[in-house]
Amino acid sequence: MTNFLAELLGTALLILLGDGVVAGVVLRGTKNENSGWIVITIGWALAVTFAVYAVGKVSGAHLNPAVSVALAATGQFDWSEVPVYVAGQVAGAFLGAVLVWLHYLPHWRQTPDQGAKLAVFCTAPAIRHTPGNFISEFIGAFVLLFGLSALGVNEFAQGLKPLAVGALVLAIGHSLGGTTGYAINPARDFGPRLAHALLPIAGKGGSDWGYAWVPVVAPLLGGICGAMAYRGLF
Repeated sequence: MTNFLAELLGTALLILLGDGVVAGVVLRGTKNENSGWIVITIGWALAVTFAVYAVGKVSGAHLNPAVSVALAATGQFDWSEVPVYVAGQVAGAFLGAVLVWLHYLPHWRQTPDQGAKLAVFCTAPAIRHTPGNFISEFIGAFVLLFGLSALGVNEFAQGLKPLAVGALVLAIGHSLGGTTGYAINPARDFGPRLAHALLPIAGKGGSDWGYAWVPVVAPLLGGICGAMAYRGLF
């Protein structure tokens, strides 16, 4: 398996399970409707964990352009590989979002709230305040890359590191995710947002492209700063 295919499949799995748990919570008529934020954050953490297990031995399971770019910016990854990884991540995120749409096909028409439908695919701020939203996404990605860097220098029993990565994502979701939905991953937001724009989702409304740059630019910058901060301090 190539690195491109591994990143595509891993990110598709991440989005299928991550956006899938959001769909289960916010769409009408599901078994877990209205089960809340805790279910969403746990679902995303488990999605990350399993996706890392699935493709980690092939590509290192970046699954996130902010990770690939931050590792390249700190000399831990070859810049020439970054476009391949990012292309796989965005394509995989799009594919995963399409699968979520298909899986919940009868529920879109039953859900009148256009914002809830969009929330299945991508993030949106709880309070729209662009500087504050940017800072939130920057801090979330900073903590993600700082934390991943810390995990990288610790030894784990074989097979346990993905669990630690999932725990890190869970902590970010619980503590920092309530402001913007903690995209902390440009592909995770852009690929599904594009799917939302292109798919024939019943009563979907707009895709909020005016906000879309925030969960792309802020995680990239925050991730670079987080990885550099860890290397500078330790």
